Amino acid sequence: MKDFSYITNSHPEYIENLYRDFSKDPGSVDPDLKKFFEGFDFAMGQGNGQSNGSAVSTVSATAGTGSDWKKELGAYRMILGYRNKGHLIAKTNPIRERKDRNANLTLEFFGLSEEDMDKTFQVGERIGLGATTLKNILAHLKKTYAEHLGIEFKYISNQEKVNWLANEMEKNFANPLSLDKKKRILEKLNQGVMFEKFLHTKYVGQKRFSLEGGETTIAALDAIINTAADHDVQEVVIGMAHRGRLNILANIMGKTYEQIFSEFEGTAKVDQTMGSGDVKYHMGFGSELKTPAGKGIYLKLMPNPSHLEAVDPVVVGFARAKADVLYGSDFDKILPILIHGDASIAGQGIVYEVTQMSNLEGYYTGGTMHFVINNQIGFTTNFDDARSSDYCTSLAAAIQAPVFHVNGDDPEAVVKCVEIATRYRQEFNSDVFIDMVCYRRHGHNEGDDPKFTQPQLYGLIDKHPNPREVYIKYLLENGEADAQELAKEMEKKFWADLQERLDEVKQNPLPYNLQNPDKWWNSLRKSTDEDFDQSPSTAISEEDFKKLFDGLMQWPAEFKPLRKIEKILQDKIKLFDAEKKTDWATAELMAYGSLVLEGKDVRMSGQDVKRGTFSHRHAVLMDEVSDKPYNRVNGIPDVTGKFKIYNSLLSEYGVLGFEYGYALANPNALVLWEAQFGDFVNGAQTMIDQFISSGEQKWNRMNGVTMLLPHGYEGQGPEHSSARLERFLQSCAELNMVVTNITTSANFFHALRRQLAWPFRKPLINFAPKANLRHPGTYSPVEEFTSGGFREVIDDTFADTGKVKKVLFCSGKVYYDLAERQQKEDRKDIAIIRLEQLYPLPFKQLEALNAKYSKATWFWVQEEPLNMGAAAFLKMNLTTINYGVISRQPSAATATGYAKVHKQEQEEIVETAFTI
Repeated sequence: MKDFSYITNSHPEYIENLYRDFSKDPGSVDPDLKKFFEGFDFAMGQGNGQSNGSAVSTVSATAGTGSDWKKELGAYRMILGYRNKGHLIAKTNPIRERKDRNANLTLEFFGLSEEDMDKTFQVGERIGLGATTLKNILAHLKKTYAEHLGIEFKYISNQEKVNWLANEMEKNFANPLSLDKKKRILEKLNQGVMFEKFLHTKYVGQKRFSLEGGETTIAALDAIINTAADHDVQEVVIGMAHRGRLNILANIMGKTYEQIFSEFEGTAKVDQTMGSGDVKYHMGFGSELKTPAGKGIYLKLMPNPSHLEAVDPVVVGFARAKADVLYGSDFDKILPILIHGDASIAGQGIVYEVTQMSNLEGYYTGGTMHFVINNQIGFTTNFDDARSSDYCTSLAAAIQAPVFHVNGDDPEAVVKCVEIATRYRQEFNSDVFIDMVCYRRHGHNEGDDPKFTQPQLYGLIDKHPNPREVYIKYLLENGEADAQELAKEMEKKFWADLQERLDEVKQNPLPYNLQNPDKWWNSLRKSTDEDFDQSPSTAISEEDFKKLFDGLMQWPAEFKPLRKIEKILQDKIKLFDAEKKTDWATAELMAYGSLVLEGKDVRMSGQDVKRGTFSHRHAVLMDEVSDKPYNRVNGIPDVTGKFKIYNSLLSEYGVLGFEYGYALANPNALVLWEAQFGDFVNGAQTMIDQFISSGEQKWNRMNGVTMLLPHGYEGQGPEHSSARLERFLQSCAELNMVVTNITTSANFFHALRRQLAWPFRKPLINFAPKANLRHPGTYSPVEEFTSGGFREVIDDTFADTGKVKKVLFCSGKVYYDLAERQQKEDRKDIAIIRLEQLYPLPFKQLEALNAKYSKATWFWVQEEPLNMGAAAFLKMNLTTINYGVISRQPSAATATGYAKVHKQEQEEIVETAFTI
């Protein structure tokens, strides 16, 4: 929709002059303005029963040159004004007066006055009233756009969406709710309030991050789920922070009071062999409900850390995976809901990253519903200090998502708007925001006193009745006789139910039928130390090797690749024909191809992954004439799975979280994320710390997400050398993840296949080569693909065992610097061992090699400074072998930015290593 703000914001006299010019010569005004006036004339003509062919003359005939047409235009401008800016004056705040946002919606602004209120205006047609008085038009606009609900949608350019929203608001929103819906609302308010009263009575002073002040959230979520189920949604995935989580678990998810109370009492049964657990307001839950209309629907509440909004990309990734694996990528079948706090949605950049994903091919979920519990405060900070924008939801405009601002004390308005929002999501498969303005009864937690920093606000809150009491009063004063009777009946039931809970009457847990992904997860087991002594066989047959290799090296006859690409692939074929060896990129794609040949799916994303940052992968080729893509892996004959690869937006935090969520939903898919440079992974450190390294311990949730982090010292400076190996190793414990730094293409092939061959799932963090992608030493012969599996340690094959005086053990790129020196000087007295897997450490294999080279002096050699890399980790964990460390000097930066200094440092490492 064209932005007509110049119509609604301009002085009436200016508009009148433009209209006079248009009336004399329609071609004399701006083309967009001409369309606007033509639309206005058409509306006027329709309102007078005239054909559109005579619209202009009709207005002239009915309005003449006097003031009538000016007034009609002013009334139309007023309609546009309320549509565009009514939200600025809507009574959405239940506690205090709203700020004056200069909405300019007075009669005078539109060239109207009190004297016009009883006059009949044709523009009433535009809002479904027909020709009617200005008083009726204004009353309808206020009721629709400026009472307890205000809607932002003026920035949406899709006219179909705008018309749909305007129609819903102007023709349907004012319709009264049925008695059954009122009863349902009161029931959910009762449940929400009762739960908090119960906990406040029974567990005085305990943290629970109560929903008090925002209990209408329960009625809202209930309405979203019921409406979604009526519109063919089969599953809802919810992500949220602490506030109200326990209430939602009880009154939306169906978790029993007994289950929740056992966590308060500390008597919950926890499988300590699978994890050390987390606090009660972080845990996830799944259930299967029947809606009042008899529709079955699955609900998932994702586990989350305290890091605000960090769960958001996990939820949408999980929803995307479930849509792909269960619903044939029909996004109408699964609905992600993100419940935000007002301070966090405005303050956390991850929300912006997630919204920017919403319409991208690789991350599309058919629209996310964003529900904001707007407490008007973040911990102790007022909203004036928490954001610069008018609203905490202002980022919605970036993706043209509508925002419903609604008063949390008006549960009927809340339910109506979330029903409209849910239908909008299903109709247009787009994101939508609901900003429910409410308040927080207590401090940040129940032991915190908010009056220290907000005495005036909390003076108001202390005297304010809860949403249930407000609604009961409304029903008693405004409801029909049966609604009044309902309120009294529910009041009586409320106290009886509360007493039952106090007496600890037990509920029955809801039944839950396992979905296929649940069954797949249940077929796996937790890992043990013995699992890491030796990897399982991940070899493929010679027949499959040939099928994979040949399939990757060809393309359809009509496809025209770039000549440079054609030469690259021909060189790979020549390498194989001459030496029967496969380079790194080919081995990687063969690993993916072998999995999709077995019917499994592979998903990969990251910045520039289709080509690869270092121009090595070329998983997707582009036709030089048509720009059409060709996916090399999916072109392999007989594949039954799918290889999905997406170049991501410039995001680490959000995209890695999405891939973690995707892997969380489907254990039978290999899910990979590659950093453009490994150094950039620090932008996703929250996701690594809160989910990847600790999720199994905290939430008993395994995950097989694979991270490829380019790493290696090549003189490219401190931003392009280190993926911070030490940070991952510092987080390693209790078999929580696998860390590798691999030196051969076949070993990388097996590492990738091992991710799905294991009877459990672990995150794999691989420190990937850069320059070594094309190093001849990384090329592997056929037999290393058709036999065996991943090798955690690779022994020296050059040295003479009986003569070895010194053992250098290392990982990654530095091996080739050492091996080059070893072979150049024919040093049979020095053995070089490659530690391909740093965690879990292959103790038995290392101890066997220590016995083999028992007379030698051992040294760990690394490129990284002494305070980085694996040195400290090995010194702490590998205590059965006596060894020294050769490395760069300790440093604050990961690497030098000077090529000459880098070369000198590298030469010193090698020289020291070969000095006996």
